[in-house]
Amino acid sequence: MRITGKTKIMFILADAVDHIVGSDVLNRAFETEGYDIAVSPLSVAPADLEQTVAAIRRFANVIGFGVTIPHKIEILRHVDALTEAAQAIGAVNFVRQDADGRLVGHNVDGEGFVAGLINHGVAIKGAKVVQIGAGGVGRAIAYALAQAGAASIALVNRDVAKADDLAATVRANSPDTMISVHASQDDVPDGAYDLIINATSLGMHAGDPFPLSRDFISSGTTVAEVIMKPAITPLLEEAGRLGARAIPGLSMMQPQPHLVARFLELSTA
Repeated sequence: MRITGKTKIMFILADAVDHIVGSDVLNRAFETEGYDIAVSPLSVAPADLEQTVAAIRRFANVIGFGVTIPHKIEILRHVDALTEAAQAIGAVNFVRQDADGRLVGHNVDGEGFVAGLINHGVAIKGAKVVQIGAGGVGRAIAYALAQAGAASIALVNRDVAKADDLAATVRANSPDTMISVHASQDDVPDGAYDLIINATSLGMHAGDPFPLSRDFISSGTTVAEVIMKPAITPLLEEAGRLGARAIPGLSMMQPQPHLVARFLELSTA
C-alpha cells in the first residue's frame, strides 16, 4: 500500500486489537476500488475513548473510524449525530468525520451480517433464529434479521434488561418478527431452528466456555459466528462435525467495505 500526504486515514477503535482483521479487509477493498484510504487498528481503553475521539476531531486527514469491542454502545455519547439505522439499533460501528469536524455514527454490522448470510445462500425470510448475545453487534444483527423477515428470534443474554431493550427495539421496527428473551439457553423452547448465531466473544480465546448447547445443532441448521479470529471457532468446528452449515465471522465483514464507502460518500470520479 502506498501512503502519502494525500492518503485519507481511518482507524478501527478497540480495546485490544489482536483479533482485528477488518482493517485488512477494508484496505484490500479500498485499494481495489481505487480509494486512497489507509485503515489501521487503534488500541483504546474504555477510559481513553472520550480523549481519543476528541483527538481525532483535530486530525483533518482522518475521514472516519470503525468501532468494535467494547466501544460500540459507549461511542454514542461521543458523536454529534446518528443515522436512522444507528439510532434504531442503539449501537455504532462506523463514524464519518465531515469536513466541518462533525462526527456522524452509523451501523453496518447487521446489514453486513445479513449480506454475508445471503452470499452463502442462507434464507432469512421466515427463518427461526436463536441468537446468543445482545451487545453492540448483537443489537445490529437482531435488528437486521427482523428487517429481512426472520419469523422469530429467541434472544439469549445473561443481562435480561439489555435483551428486553433490544427486543423492544425489534418489536417497534419489525412487528411481524416474534422475539423472545431468555436469560439462559436452558429456557429456549425445544424445536428445530434454522439459524443459530453467536453474537458474543465466546470462542475468541482458548478455554472459553462453549456458547451454546450442541443439542440445538442439526444437519438442517446454519450456524453463524461474529468472531473473525480464529476463523474457525470451536462452535463452527462442532457445527461442521454435526453436518450443519458453518458461516465464519469474516463473512459479516466482507460486504462492509461497500457499505462503508457508501456511508462515507466516497467516489473515484
